[in-house]
Amino acid sequence: MRHTVAHADQVYASAQSTAAGSTVVASWRRCMTMHKLAPEQARLPDRLTEVEFRRARDRASPLVESSTDEIDRLFQTVGKAGCCLLLTDQDGVALERRGTRGDDKDFHQLGLWTGSIWSEASVGTNGIGTALAEERSVAIIRDQHFLSSNIALSCTTSPIRDHLGRLCGALDVSTCREDMDAITLNILQQTVRDSAIRIELNLFRRAYAGARFILVPTETGANSALLAVDRNDLVLGATRSARAALRLTDERICAGVPAADLLQDGTGPDNEDLQQAERAALKRALLRASGNVSQAAISLGMSRATLHRKMKKLNLN
Repeated sequence: MRHTVAHADQVYASAQSTAAGSTVVASWRRCMTMHKLAPEQARLPDRLTEVEFRRARDRASPLVESSTDEIDRLFQTVGKAGCCLLLTDQDGVALERRGTRGDDKDFHQLGLWTGSIWSEASVGTNGIGTALAEERSVAIIRDQHFLSSNIALSCTTSPIRDHLGRLCGALDVSTCREDMDAITLNILQQTVRDSAIRIELNLFRRAYAGARFILVPTETGANSALLAVDRNDLVLGATRSARAALRLTDERICAGVPAADLLQDGTGPDNEDLQQAERAALKRALLRASGNVSQAAISLGMSRATLHRKMKKLNLN
């Protein structure tokens, strides 16, 4: 009881201070002013009914299907360390969960279970709700939680974005271990962030199945900056990292933009580009035909004589 009162006093004092401006304090203020919560409340997260939960999972089926393997892999790494994994949608609804049987009772009592809603409006400052509200990775450690009933938890969460760069969910690892130090949490936070990025890439590849994918060079060398390109070199889509690196918008993608232009990969005027494209097409046909000009001509739908003329014109021997 004494811990509950002390924590509530700290939250009230910090939230009312004009000097405090951290992510946690900003979240505490939202909880009090926007969501009308009180830190001394002992409450579990709101829960969906079975029907509501099935609907939420159906709506988020691309996210769930694109995340399953990555969640299993992450759980193999951290599950035996007393951690619980949650995958949520953009509203904080827990869609998938991983945990060990020995820890299930404690996590279930805290509401770390499928169907629970871990938004800030539901349960105050927490890893999932605050990551979704801030749209960035966060770690909420023990008494940084808003509700006194959650101060035994340490959570690290990364938001997940869909193929259009829109917020679509979050990946969270939570633990009740008291010996979780700052270094371990930093490593865990980076691990969760990396897993979230891989899920985003799975969503991106799923949305543009059949497209060609190009890695965009970035200052950080991130492997998450991808373009999806059609057979005509037109950009179909771009990950959030690629959009930021190339200053690419939905409007520009919809209007049609060649990947070569974005990457400054053009060779010169349009007539030179056409010659390069024709040369590349002839080279591919000849390689597929193992150098047999007659077979290459047939595959290209032209006569052998025409192919010979083009080869001479383009200096292909």
